[in-house]
Amino acid sequence: MQENLVIVESPAKAKTIEKFLGSDYIVKSSFGHIRDLSKKDLGININEGFKPVYEIPGDKKKVVDELTKLAKTKTVWLASDEDREGEAIAWHLTEVLGLPVDQTKRIVFHEITKRAILEAIENPRTVNMNLVNAQQARRILDRLVGYSLSPFLAKTIRRGLSAGRVQSVALRIIVDREEEIRKFKPEEYWSIDARLTAEGSRSIFGASFYGDKNGEIKITNKEQSDKILADLESAAFMVESVKKGKKNKPPFITSTLQQEASRKLGFQAKRTMKAAQELYEGVDIEGMGAVGLITYMRTDSLRISEDAVQEAVQFIGERWGKQYLPSKPRHYKARANAQDGHEAIRPTSVALTPKDVESSLTKDQYKLYKLIWERFVACQMANCVLNTTQAVITAGDYIFKASGYNVAFDGYTVLYEEGRDVEEEKGKDLPKLEAGMSLKVRDLKGTQHFTQPPARFTEASLIKTLEENGIGRPSTYAATITTITSREYVTREGKSFKPTELGEVITKLMKERFPDIVNIKFTAAVEKELDEVQSGQEDWVHTLHDFYDDFEKTLKKAKTEMDGVKIQLEEDKTDLVCPNCGKPMVVKFGRYGKFIACSGYPECKTVQKIVNDTGAKCPKCGG
Repeated sequence: MQENLVIVESPAKAKTIEKFLGSDYIVKSSFGHIRDLSKKDLGININEGFKPVYEIPGDKKKVVDELTKLAKTKTVWLASDEDREGEAIAWHLTEVLGLPVDQTKRIVFHEITKRAILEAIENPRTVNMNLVNAQQARRILDRLVGYSLSPFLAKTIRRGLSAGRVQSVALRIIVDREEEIRKFKPEEYWSIDARLTAEGSRSIFGASFYGDKNGEIKITNKEQSDKILADLESAAFMVESVKKGKKNKPPFITSTLQQEASRKLGFQAKRTMKAAQELYEGVDIEGMGAVGLITYMRTDSLRISEDAVQEAVQFIGERWGKQYLPSKPRHYKARANAQDGHEAIRPTSVALTPKDVESSLTKDQYKLYKLIWERFVACQMANCVLNTTQAVITAGDYIFKASGYNVAFDGYTVLYEEGRDVEEEKGKDLPKLEAGMSLKVRDLKGTQHFTQPPARFTEASLIKTLEENGIGRPSTYAATITTITSREYVTREGKSFKPTELGEVITKLMKERFPDIVNIKFTAAVEKELDEVQSGQEDWVHTLHDFYDDFEKTLKKAKTEMDGVKIQLEEDKTDLVCPNCGKPMVVKFGRYGKFIACSGYPECKTVQKIVNDTGAKCPKCGG
């Protein structure tokens, strides 16, 4: 007799968990959220303390009916993800199924393994209302912004536009960078490079001019370069100091996983998170059944369980030898403002190597699993030790610097090397250099250069910027990028984002009329308040009042001052004239897409379809 009902969000997760529990348990999926804010209107009673009005969508009624029937005769265990969205799903289930919120068993786990599931069953808790209220506050904030600004943009620019707390800031960051690029004026500068040899060595190495004992000197023209070159003709070159170094890399969190998958695999954030979700929820592995291969993929914690560290240590020692282990196991410091509810993203079992599971995974799943597995194992390995990294060289009153390295011990790089946004010059060997050693000049050369504009944002660098500024949460980045690209606010040129005219016009309007919404510091402060709601330090209704009271005044002012104003985009203009009144025809956006209409509307209501001539004829009718 199945006396227990376990409810998770996803059917894939249900399938994986069911095999770990005995015959007393039945595992069902809620298929995500079972309730959301009403779509009939705003869905929020602002004057009643922002009371949300929830409804069950039509496509969820069958699921709710089944769960309601099962819940009447069974002990219910709520097993949705342990984050704001997952906690809200658990709370909505208690509300809809009529379960007492302070008594219903709530279980959480960070990986879908038998040990983790059974441990969760042994240690149930109740629904965390602080987490629920943080989710409600975020959902209500987003609804207030979206439902208020989208009609304003539609009336002022065109139909079908949207704005949001996070997406509008992300768009602004891209637009601001484009403005920097446009305003950029190249400046001339010169470099001086020396080719040198050390005592007792025939090896030639390069060194670059830095400045003098007072600091760095910028060479801005040929005359300055020629003067320094003349001064150097009789100068004695000597090594002043030599430095050495080493480095190591931490494991993945959500944002760094998205960045690295973008750099190394060319994955967009949405594609990365889809594959990660599948790996977390469980994949059918030959001979093993459904197995959750990675820990929870929405996290900004660097914490690793002691069991996982010890498993990695044992694996590294057996595979590469004890010399590839650090003197003590590695633990990484939590980042500022990190939510530490989950571990870092890691494989659930290091013993399951990418090669072991490759035949059971899709190409995307395999590539991402390999990336996660290698990064995690590497983060527990000994450092890559590099020999000389920088030499300071004196030449009369001037200073040169030579940088390069050779690998003394490969350490973690035997397995993993981090990707780069921009190709970096590979380290080069330097001969053995020691302080006080004299050097012989083989060649001195001055070269003209011009400064380059800042680079456009890639997906990886945009995510990094959002994270560094506290904008949104790792789980929101993929959706944010999807929104601004699908609505054609930005386009992709190679790996880079370039704003469209539409994106620039929206950002300009938002900066003028709703400066707080696109203000990076303001948006980060709102995010911090949501974190304080989650930790129980702030009341969620107070947080909403803090935001909405000023926002409502700004919105009323913008509507009044922009009433009747219509911004015409260059991209919406055509070279056609209305056949009825002679006024210019323009591109309009209706419910079913683009069409051409007279700019004299409503006096003239002439419209035309947009027809793109392919130059090809129908093989059947010739049309």
